[in-house]
Amino acid sequence: MKTKGTHNYYVYILTNKAKTVLYTGVTNNLKERLYFHANPEPYSKAFTAKYRCFYLIFYEHFFEIEDAIRREKEIKGWSRKKKEALITNFNSSWAFLNDTI
Repeated sequence: MKTKGTHNYYVYILTNKAKTVLYTGVTNNLKERLYFHANPEPYSKAFTAKYRCFYLIFYEHFFEIEDAIRREKEIKGWSRKKKEALITNFNSSWAFLNDTI
């Protein structure tokens, strides 16, 4: 059973500096998660470490984890073109949003 109160979950998309790779994830603490993407463990084999994806370009907020996971899976199933349209609609210049979180 969940405790009463506000719960915060985020679906987010990261990219690399050249904006050629997209990574979609879900978290309950976006700021902390961005830190761990940008500072991986030494010799990490994680996708974001390998492709240096730690620039936030899109996020959505949810109050229920089930909704966030459902949305993450939906976005992961999309084509690159559809993901680009989602990002552009949210962040037309594809600016890196890490410092605004």
